[in-house]
Amino acid sequence: MTRSRYTGVAIGLHWLIAALIVALIVVGLTMAHAPIAAATKFQLYQLHKSIGVSVLGLVVLRILWRLRHRPPPLPDRMPQLERRAAAGSHSLLYLFMIGLPLTGWALVSVSPLRIPTVLFGLWSWPDLPLLPQLADKARWAAVFDNIHAYGAFVLIALILLHSAAALRHHFVVGDDVLHRMLPVVKPGETAPDGAHSERTPT
Repeated sequence: MTRSRYTGVAIGLHWLIAALIVALIVVGLTMAHAPIAAATKFQLYQLHKSIGVSVLGLVVLRILWRLRHRPPPLPDRMPQLERRAAAGSHSLLYLFMIGLPLTGWALVSVSPLRIPTVLFGLWSWPDLPLLPQLADKARWAAVFDNIHAYGAFVLIALILLHSAAALRHHFVVGDDVLHRMLPVVKPGETAPDGAHSERTPT
């Protein structure tokens, strides 16, 4: 029997990662642009790094889970071009959800300031191998900083696109694409074929 929803583990990881990424964006923008005291900025940097490492680990776990648990199929009536666009946007999301924490980790590892990373004030986190030994650390730090900063705005755009697509499927198309990832769905809201039982597609 074909599943119409993601597994509970997949749904939990999806929303936990989403919440942590929103927190990363808020903390990142605050520490980079808000007029705050140096001590507060230092604490926000440590929090940002801690959440970033958490996201990296959870995304890797999400990928491993997905490899063993195939997602529910997309609606049969979805056009092939839209299917390819969905697959491409998901791949880009995973690429940036892994790439941004890695570039942040690389930035910390090559920084001339050599400030240690302590996850949530409890666990020391190591630098990436080889990067602390690079010559001209300031130049490499600037490279990774630019990649990390501009990549963050690309990720924000991808998240907005992903959210808009899910809302379009729910409110305009009328299928179950959004429902299959929601933590709770009321009984009777979706028909067995994945379409809304009370609605017709527009």
